[in-house]
Amino acid sequence: MLARFWESKKKKVIGVDIGASAVRLIELSRNGAGYRVERFAVEKMPMNAMVENDIKDVNAVAATVQRAFLRSGSKVGNSAVAVSSSQVIAKTITMPASFSEGELEEQIEVEAAQYIPYPMEEVNLDFCVGEPVGEGELVEVLLVASRSENVDARIAVLEQAGLNASVMDVETFALENAFPLLGNQIAGGSKVHTVALINVGDTTTTMVVLRDGKSIYTREQMFGDVQLTEAVQQHYGLTYEQAEQARRSSELPEDFEVEVLPSFRKAVGQQCTRLLQFFFSASGVSHVDHVVLSGECATIPEVASAVTEICGIPASVANPFCSMTLAPGVVAQELEREAPAMMIACGLALRSFDQ
Repeated sequence: MLARFWESKKKKVIGVDIGASAVRLIELSRNGAGYRVERFAVEKMPMNAMVENDIKDVNAVAATVQRAFLRSGSKVGNSAVAVSSSQVIAKTITMPASFSEGELEEQIEVEAAQYIPYPMEEVNLDFCVGEPVGEGELVEVLLVASRSENVDARIAVLEQAGLNASVMDVETFALENAFPLLGNQIAGGSKVHTVALINVGDTTTTMVVLRDGKSIYTREQMFGDVQLTEAVQQHYGLTYEQAEQARRSSELPEDFEVEVLPSFRKAVGQQCTRLLQFFFSASGVSHVDHVVLSGECATIPEVASAVTEICGIPASVANPFCSMTLAPGVVAQELEREAPAMMIACGLALRSFDQ
């Protein structure tokens, strides 16, 4: 049976990005042709409440979401949340354009079994109708499925935090959804056709390659902010918990930016190069015009310069809010500091305005 991802498209939602190191929450509204940031909050996640992309302690994660929601001051009870791309199977298939939505649902339930290596009763499944194919007799249909345990854990967290899970999305789709907000930040303007949006998050780095604004390739690998904590641990002879606490409390040794950060920035650049090489090999494309960095690690000073140097491609840091107005209660400096790490939350909040 179909268990929908994008179930509610007309309710206003807040975007809730649940990550291993923090919960990031944002509420947007329309402001003429653009958007306005109404409220946002970032709340640190207790250590080990999440391991990589899996929720291990529902109570601790729910309490963190609730603190973020209360601190934001939002009154919007509907939320959009995402599962990791590694927890999703996505497949584009073709179907007769003449099918009604009901006929599509029936046929997709039949077709899905051949693409999903799990019993159908153990997955949440949804589909999205895309572009016509050929003479228009067929249409592309994006089929998306995830193990129910991944979806149910996030629903349980939101409900325990007092929120309604209105939209269950996928992190790569949320990144793609927020990408149009970056248009005027990419040097080269109309000459830039192929962009690699690389989100270096808490534990995972996700790349979405877009050609003229449309996703043509995605890939995810295990690398993220956790590696910086491990570098602090090793360099200063601390336990992991001590290193994490030192970073969270900004009590790092004075030589941190000289002794530790440069090698980590280099590691970020190397990871970006690795992802790009996978793309070049798989697609036959040999060139990307620009790299845009987002995620937790994109807030690190001079990381874009390191990526530019190592990859040989112009790189910049994402700020999805640069063209938005701010509500009176939003502190501009705090939002700007957190902006690169808010891309997924922003893409989720934009689901409020889906047609």
